Amino acid sequence: MENKTKKLTIAIDGHSSCGKSTVAKSLAEELNYTYIDSGAMYRVVTLFCMENNLIKNDVVDEIKLQEELNNISIHFTYNKANKKYLTWLNGLLVEDKIRTIEVSNNVSVVSKIGFVRKKMVQLQQEMGKAGGIVMDGRDIGTVVFPNADLKIFMTASVNVRAERRFKELSEKGDCVSLKEVADNIEKRDYIDQNREISPLKKADDAFILDNSDLTREQQLTNIIELVNQKS
Repeated sequence: MENKTKKLTIAIDGHSSCGKSTVAKSLAEELNYTYIDSGAMYRVVTLFCMENNLIKNDVVDEIKLQEELNNISIHFTYNKANKKYLTWLNGLLVEDKIRTIEVSNNVSVVSKIGFVRKKMVQLQQEMGKAGGIVMDGRDIGTVVFPNADLKIFMTASVNVRAERRFKELSEKGDCVSLKEVADNIEKRDYIDQNREISPLKKADDAFILDNSDLTREQQLTNIIELVNQKS
């Protein structure tokens, strides 16, 4: 399916581990749009901080990070053979590294830093200025693309999100407990919703999609219907 009349800008926001990226990827493929995982960009910066000893006890060395931020190069590629989106840091493939529980435990303290958010938003807006894009994150419909053609706010219960994330990590071989995953999700929810800059919140004109009891196919079908209404 490809929209030949108007290339929409589609913003998908929502809580951590609620399946935003999975749905956004499927939607982009269905529409033949570009997909951008904004959350991965913050994870890349977090990984950079961890690998360069810029985080200690949930505290970021903001002075050093600000000095290094312009030296962090982020880009995405799409592997058509296995239909996977890959994330790169300074020319190195880091897709698996940025999805670990260790990065998850640190990403919220990095993503709440004002100059980090400003830089990432600038990059995201540059990526999406031509339209024909699906971008997911925490502040896409409220900050990055406040005039997006379609805004979706996704959510699910903490228990459902924890079980999904636990299964994903376990399949990758990560040794982590369900409680640890649930605690991480609740911590990230609190930080995301209460940070001073660009907190997670539903845009006034966003459609709510609670996918606690929906399959991926049902979620995609619901969003495609909204896309057709906007086309």
